[in-house]
Amino acid sequence: MSLPKDVLQVFENYITCEYASFTASGQPITVPVTPYIGANGTLDTSTGLVYPAKAERARKNPHVALLFSDPTGSGLSDPPVVLVQGKAAVRDADLQANTDRYLRASQGKLPALMAGFPKWLVRMQAWYWVRIWLEVTPARVLWWDHGDTDAPPNEWIAPEGMIYPPSDAPPKGTKPPAWREPPSDWRPSAAYAVQSLGLPVVTVNNGNTPAAVRAKAITLAQDGFILTLPKCPPALMQGSACLTFHKHPERFTTMKNMMFVGDLHGDGVGAHFKVERRIADWSAGGGTGNRLAGMISFLRTGIQLTPRLKQEVARRDQPMPKIRI
Repeated sequence: MSLPKDVLQVFENYITCEYASFTASGQPITVPVTPYIGANGTLDTSTGLVYPAKAERARKNPHVALLFSDPTGSGLSDPPVVLVQGKAAVRDADLQANTDRYLRASQGKLPALMAGFPKWLVRMQAWYWVRIWLEVTPARVLWWDHGDTDAPPNEWIAPEGMIYPPSDAPPKGTKPPAWREPPSDWRPSAAYAVQSLGLPVVTVNNGNTPAAVRAKAITLAQDGFILTLPKCPPALMQGSACLTFHKHPERFTTMKNMMFVGDLHGDGVGAHFKVERRIADWSAGGGTGNRLAGMISFLRTGIQLTPRLKQEVARRDQPMPKIRI
């Protein structure tokens, strides 16, 4: 890709971005992930083998997006906001190579996340380290200089004939059910998100392409949220939508996130997001600034998810990956 240096620096240095994909019904689901630059010009991220929903959505519908809108922890000053729309290829044909790569990549980009864990304990958490990779080949890149989404974005379009590699073949058998259920009442979570988690990212389905942008302001409403949107969003921000809150410290040790799905309607920059439900999420490290509490939360999650690992490896007819650190 022929992109400005400041855009490439965003890809290299951001420790989180917002990854958007579609359910079978076309509902956008956007979650915070850690981005990495792939070997062949792709932008890559991963998901745990024991919670493969992000990958399975992309395997069925490869149209995805990555929004780089939170520079926290990147070390960059005055970066652009960048939206990458493209097609994802799911990689789970070699789980050992995936695991090795994730261990290397995590130690390089998120060293504080592993700090304090002895190697023997890290090796016991295979449920977390065994990974599915998603490799996103960009089809369109928009970027707003200086992060000013009230000004028109710049645009890069992939050349004609761009090759979008297919995903690996899906595993045999039945995929695992959701491993945690969302709260039945979304309202207490919504109040906490507005007060504590900063401005959310809004994602809509723009003709089978995710369009995402960070809101400029938000307040609670009886049935959802009232939003102020940028003057120059990537698309008409209307219809079935996802609202994603997330927050992490400069030194990435924990993350707290909350996602809501519903319908977005508005006129210009003003918009009303009517919540249908909150979706299940997992906040890394327990989503707390208390390192010990976060570690305990992580280990408890491992107890719950470890039994899934053997099942998911077996579905792919592969040996159990080794945690080689």
